[in-house]
Amino acid sequence: MNAMAIARLSTRALLRNKMRSFLTALGVVIGVGAVIAMVAIGEGAKRRVEQTFESMGTNLLIVLPGSASSGGMRGGFGSQATLTWDDLSAIRSELKAVRAAAPTLRASVVAQGEDLNWTTSIIGTSGDYFIIRNWRTPVGRLFGADEIDAAAKVVVLGQTVVDNLFGRGANPLGQTIRIRAIPFVVIGVLEKKGQSPMGSDYDDTIITPYTTFNTKISAGLGKFIGGALFVSATSEQDTGRAQAQIEGLLRDRHHLALGSDDDFSVRNLAELARAQEEGTQILTTLLAAIAAVSLLVGGIGIMNIMLVSVTERTREIGVRIAVGARSWDVLAQFLGEALALSLAGGLVGIAFGLLAAGALASHYHWPMIIHFNIIFMSVGFSALVGVGFGLYPARKASLLDPIDALRFE
Repeated sequence: MNAMAIARLSTRALLRNKMRSFLTALGVVIGVGAVIAMVAIGEGAKRRVEQTFESMGTNLLIVLPGSASSGGMRGGFGSQATLTWDDLSAIRSELKAVRAAAPTLRASVVAQGEDLNWTTSIIGTSGDYFIIRNWRTPVGRLFGADEIDAAAKVVVLGQTVVDNLFGRGANPLGQTIRIRAIPFVVIGVLEKKGQSPMGSDYDDTIITPYTTFNTKISAGLGKFIGGALFVSATSEQDTGRAQAQIEGLLRDRHHLALGSDDDFSVRNLAELARAQEEGTQILTTLLAAIAAVSLLVGGIGIMNIMLVSVTERTREIGVRIAVGARSWDVLAQFLGEALALSLAGGLVGIAFGLLAAGALASHYHWPMIIHFNIIFMSVGFSALVGVGFGLYPARKASLLDPIDALRFE
């Protein structure tokens, strides 16, 4: 008996009991659907984490100044200025693992437009900041070295500031805003970045040259930098090496004795991103493994129903063997029925899983990432479940004695 004949017989037998066949395959449907949905959502969550950290910057290291001590009380990192402009120049020029470095001077200000005002933060920095943060200006331009040298009163606005000072959809290029009664010309609008991992709005910011910040917004600290440094390593693999080089350089420049504490701190966000991704991957694997258990439960259901089917069709099997069917033909027919049930359940499960993944991704605003190898593996596993759990009932049917089978009531 060829494969086509086996397929026809198996399909005909299953269609005689449509509801029972559907309920039998339901376990496989739920198992395959759950596996695909969990993996798709897990990969989407992982990608969301990657996007969040990518929005912070490329291979980002944050160098914070030291802590202040007064009356036995110690402040956190950043409470005392210990980083100098010469430190920044040395990091840029002497470290091979560093691609770019920029100061970040921050203050909270009230920005005033023609009719509206908005409380936001202003950052004083250099052009490298936009390279490190992967931040482009779809409208207008960034400030250049000449404007930094001249401490020009120019600003680049985040989209949230634009919306609240000029209205949604407005083009603020060339407009003047006032910060602490000083007029600044808007030369660019930054692309939207959304929220940070802590929930703050990246787009609620104004960026100006650090020289302008030190002269117009907040008095500078002379040779010291009144903020942190953003540093980008040459590659993701080099973030650890860049961190070690920065620490070694700053300890040497600050003349710190062997064994003494650092008067600065270097935060490696690439390590934090990897830890987040690993945690998401572990959770995805766990959820997929739990979902795969339902496939096994579905396989047990197939085996139970096939055993019942063998008992119900004992006389039919006896007749088939009596008229010349071989044990192999009976075995192939019942295996074909089990395989058809599992494959049908697998295909329906794929559709169910994709719909569920799409609904969850839409609800949580995550990207939905489908790996076709997971789909193929799920269908293959469902087929394996059908064959594995259908083998015992099929073998039992093929070994029936035709005389006993014909006498069975």
